[in-house]
Amino acid sequence: MKIGNLDFSDNPILLAPMAGVTDVGFRNLASSFGADATVTEMLSARAMVHNPKKTAFMTLTTDAEKIKIAQIFGHEPQFLAEAVKNPLLEKFDSFDINMGCPAPKIVKNGEGSALMDDLPLASKIIEAVKNGTSKPVSVKFRKGKSTENFLEFARMCEESGADFVTFHARTVTQGYSGKADYEAIAKVKASISIPVIGNGDVTDEKSFALMKATGVDGVMIGRGAMGKPWLFATLKGNEGKVDRFEVVKKHIQILREHFEESWLKLYIRKHLLWYACDLPMSASIRLKLATCDDIDACLDILKDVLNENR
Repeated sequence: MKIGNLDFSDNPILLAPMAGVTDVGFRNLASSFGADATVTEMLSARAMVHNPKKTAFMTLTTDAEKIKIAQIFGHEPQFLAEAVKNPLLEKFDSFDINMGCPAPKIVKNGEGSALMDDLPLASKIIEAVKNGTSKPVSVKFRKGKSTENFLEFARMCEESGADFVTFHARTVTQGYSGKADYEAIAKVKASISIPVIGNGDVTDEKSFALMKATGVDGVMIGRGAMGKPWLFATLKGNEGKVDRFEVVKKHIQILREHFEESWLKLYIRKHLLWYACDLPMSASIRLKLATCDDIDACLDILKDVLNENR
């Protein structure tokens, strides 16, 4: 899949943007295991214009990332157009506009998936971002908010200048429950001529094959990779033996290069639990991982669990 001067390779696999998950360390790991492109956590357009220091940590990248995509959100076209010009975002290869986030606080502000109920405004935002950058611009959206208007929305994205779209085939009301509608993804692919990236419920080889059967140009993986950045290698048929402990150590090592230990020891807990989620362990061990106040001590706990389950 080639878009502008970006070559995503054939049938690319992308790491989805996930708030509180796709930090610089996790994106590095996903890339090292084969992700063709990675997307940042959501960046507020207003924050990027008025107070970029607030979100600067989310713009950190590493050389391991092949194609770097910054995802921005907002409801004011002028701020989104200005945001993509921010020097912090110069290193990114492409921009994605979030029009699918179902989080109530985002929707309440008329942002994210709320824009699916306002096609004229959504169109103005896409056009504004396109006018603000020469880099490829994509839009991520859902099946719909008040109504399932995903086909109309997809056509609007194409007509407004989007270079490609990513479609998460759930409604806003569903959030992340139920199943992604792969038939809807196939309908979107058939209705527009720009590339379509399919997103939703890809967690293994079987679900990956089902997603590819919709005819999409690429696949985006989110929650399926949480605690398993090696999933990208598995889906590309390149998986060798994965040393889970070394993966966790690498994640922490990268984050330690950028963040204070006092912040990191709280942040990393959820990642440790994700890395260990499929391992048999007692409730007391899980509690220790969830409450441990020292990162190295947490690593020792995880190492013991992994050794017991080899």
